[in-house]
Amino acid sequence: MKAVAYSKEIMKHFFHPKNIGLMENPSGVGKVGNIVCGDVLWLYLKVKNNKILDSKVQTFGCIVAIANSSIITTMIKGKGLEEALKITKDDVIKKLGNPLPPIKIHCSVLAVEALHEAIYDYYSRNKLRIPAKLKKEHERAKQTLEHIEHEHKEYVDLEKKALKAK
Repeated sequence: MKAVAYSKEIMKHFFHPKNIGLMENPSGVGKVGNIVCGDVLWLYLKVKNNKILDSKVQTFGCIVAIANSSIITTMIKGKGLEEALKITKDDVIKKLGNPLPPIKIHCSVLAVEALHEAIYDYYSRNKLRIPAKLKKEHERAKQTLEHIEHEHKEYVDLEKKALKAK
């Protein structure tokens, strides 16, 4: 079996993640999950004048999922919403330092999906026009999350209890 070595940046964000925790009165919240590995990520945004002022995350996942969620919060602060929507999994992977094991690429997708869901939520709350591509992504993310919550109800309930206890 080939040994896997994560980049220094991945390990830095895993051991010392940035912007972790709940956010009071967020402007938008994105919650996404992955059917295969069970990782779940919440991303909170504070937005003013369509600009991201702050972001926080809560991640139930592996080393790479935690690192990805941490790094994406550092990538989006100060960006406009449209600019933030252009961030791709490849941008996140590049920031974390290549190479990323192929089996862990989905973690970068999860971070980007959470960002998109939080922006979708912001647009919805403020009755703003939601781009068609974002609507389509939202429907797919919603179906995935519903599947995870149905298939892994006990785990989801455990997560809810853990979040309330904090």
